[in-house]
Amino acid sequence: MSFWENFWDIFWWFFTACVFFAYLFGVFAIIGDIFRDHGLNGWWKAVWIFFLCFVPLLSLLVYLAARGDGMAERSVERARRDQDAADSYIRKVATANPTEEISKAKALLDAGTISPEEFEKIKGRVLV
Repeated sequence: MSFWENFWDIFWWFFTACVFFAYLFGVFAIIGDIFRDHGLNGWWKAVWIFFLCFVPLLSLLVYLAARGDGMAERSVERARRDQDAADSYIRKVATANPTEEISKAKALLDAGTISPEEFEKIKGRVLV
């Protein structure tokens, strides 16, 4: 076998693998979108899953053509909702009350766990 025959065999193997993984990504994205869509009746969900199982490539293309816009909108809405939840959690955790922080540090100072220098350092960090 020559170098070029071997090269093209490897090239086509990688190309086929990439196409297969892209197909799997599309199928799983569509299945996730089908179950995420609350406006779609349960029977229609079953019909889409049935066709995805038995006529996969055609069903994938038809779904993307027929419901691709809604799929994008649901994806954007979910990303926005996740971002809002993350921002809310970060705000809740990050906004500690300075009075609480200083009282905790004072309790540690009184218990002898931290030194007066460490207490002043914590107090200065909290009040900034």
